[in-house]
Amino acid sequence: MVVLFLATSFFCVGQAAKDRFKDWAQTPPMGWNSWDCYGPTVQEHEVKANADYMASHLKDYGWDYVVVDIRWFVENTKRHGYNQIDPRYVLDAYGRYMPATNRFPSASDGSGFKALADYVHQKGLKFGIHIMRGIPTEAVKRKLPIKGTDGITADQVYTTENQCKWLKDNYTIVADKPGAQEYYDSIFELYAEWGVDFVKIDDLSAPIYHEDEINLIRKAIDKCGRPIVLSTSPGATPVTAGPHVSEHANMWRMVNDVWDHWRHLDHLIGVSQDWFSYIKPGTWPDCDMIPLGRLSIRGERGDDRMTSLTKDEQYTLMTFFTIFRSPLMFGGDLPSNDDFTLSLLTNKEVLKMHAESSQVRSLYYDEDKTAITSKNENEDWTYLALFNLSDSAPSDVWVNLSDMGMEGPVKISNMWTNEVLGTVKGKFTQNLAPHASGLYKIEKD
Repeated sequence: MVVLFLATSFFCVGQAAKDRFKDWAQTPPMGWNSWDCYGPTVQEHEVKANADYMASHLKDYGWDYVVVDIRWFVENTKRHGYNQIDPRYVLDAYGRYMPATNRFPSASDGSGFKALADYVHQKGLKFGIHIMRGIPTEAVKRKLPIKGTDGITADQVYTTENQCKWLKDNYTIVADKPGAQEYYDSIFELYAEWGVDFVKIDDLSAPIYHEDEINLIRKAIDKCGRPIVLSTSPGATPVTAGPHVSEHANMWRMVNDVWDHWRHLDHLIGVSQDWFSYIKPGTWPDCDMIPLGRLSIRGERGDDRMTSLTKDEQYTLMTFFTIFRSPLMFGGDLPSNDDFTLSLLTNKEVLKMHAESSQVRSLYYDEDKTAITSKNENEDWTYLALFNLSDSAPSDVWVNLSDMGMEGPVKISNMWTNEVLGTVKGKFTQNLAPHASGLYKIEKD
């Protein structure tokens, strides 16, 4: 009996340690990411301006991550794509990328993102960065040493196989080579020193799911001594990888980049049908960034604009992202928000659902209509989202309340307007315009 008890105790402790990272994102992370508005060109003053706005207008609603996206380590980046002709990389002596000081002046003297992270933290917010998987091609070319090893250099741990096809900054790391784990350990040691709270890592999930490198990354984060949320990107993450990614990452992309086009949102809603069972505290299927507000100031996709989604489509996007409990990473330039955009980000009832709901499930889905429901067990509320996905005409979208376990009369409220729609029994129907949606709170009458 004593042996059994000790074995069981050991297993419980081991499992708790293994799952510790899930404590870092018990609710879906919410914040701002620089990609949709600045592509690979964001500068320090722009990051600070968005942090200032978040602290003043959004922090009280749960928004708290400020994330610097791709290529912060390249001095001569450009809009509308990437400079892959003559990029000027900034690396330290151990082959680790450092912020380009012509874009991030506070990173001078090798201090990295420490000062910028401190600025964000002083506002009660959290700081994040984007990296590419693998080891820098420049580190390989210069045969730079890997910190924590006895003389192993970058050229001894790489392969050109499965190199990212759309950005050639890094090579693949050969996971079982001596020095591979140490390289990932060294970069996360650096990020912990800077005060990084969130890392989005690209080219991990598609077109190949890089399980070996995800394992290296998970171990490195667990060793670094700082809670760092791990976001894998881009999609589509294969559903067959669901059991693995949900045990190693806090969030993972279901599709490729979502921009301000209806077809992207329509596709996302369809793909999401395979991921409902993975919506759990600590690990979240990710809908991608929210392409609302002012986009592409110096972006990769298109020119400076306010989102091209209609108001109905913007409500549909936010309704889907919130009832699905996706992480919410706003992509537009926050200081450029108009009142309508801000209203989409500060609805207390909608954000309460996003933070507190459980049992998220699809009631039905077809090409033209879908219905999603969830529960708030603390309040004994049921949530319901109805969507008209058709392009052509208004349509009745309905549910049988019995499908949500409701047999008697219930009170239904519109969550975006706080309007009480009345008491309903049996069947609930709404006539919705093309691409429109409705979000409802249901209470026992």
